[in-house]
Amino acid sequence: MDATELLRRDHRVVEQLFRDYRAAESDAQRRGVVEILVRELSKHAALEEVLFYPFAAKVLADGQVDRHLAGHQPVKELLLELDRCRAGDRAQDELMERLASAVARHVQDDENELMPLLCARADEQALRELGQELDQGKQRAPTRPHPHAPDKPPALALAAPLAAIYDRLRDRMQGRQRT
Repeated sequence: MDATELLRRDHRVVEQLFRDYRAAESDAQRRGVVEILVRELSKHAALEEVLFYPFAAKVLADGQVDRHLAGHQPVKELLLELDRCRAGDRAQDELMERLASAVARHVQDDENELMPLLCARADEQALRELGQELDQGKQRAPTRPHPHAPDKPPALALAAPLAAIYDRLRDRMQGRQRT
């Protein structure tokens, strides 16, 4: 699977999570969906920033990627607010609606503008290799939003692995607290 196909698949998963949230029948179910959504979108955004956008910037080389990268900041900020919510929090529904809107804009921009340009100009083998790197990177990507962390190399190359380690430790600690 090439990188654009993998990212499109991630987009469909996230869209389904928004539908699951709207269909949930209890605060606990909605909170469970939020936790999955925060984890999946955080990993997705980190992988785009670490691997996909730098690749796209090299291929396109005309500054088009910066606007797409800028679309991550409001998403990460909303994810951070959602991550701080608890089941039944009144702010959660509004945050989810704002997040759904921001994500829909980002997906539309990436899928209708950036990805077609990239597919037209990039080597197919390079896109497949990048897809494999993205898929493998999901095991090492941060699972929480980090809106104040660097989002461009070279600082990103140092920050992302540290954030991922911190997130996984935090995830384990919170998992133990729930049991």
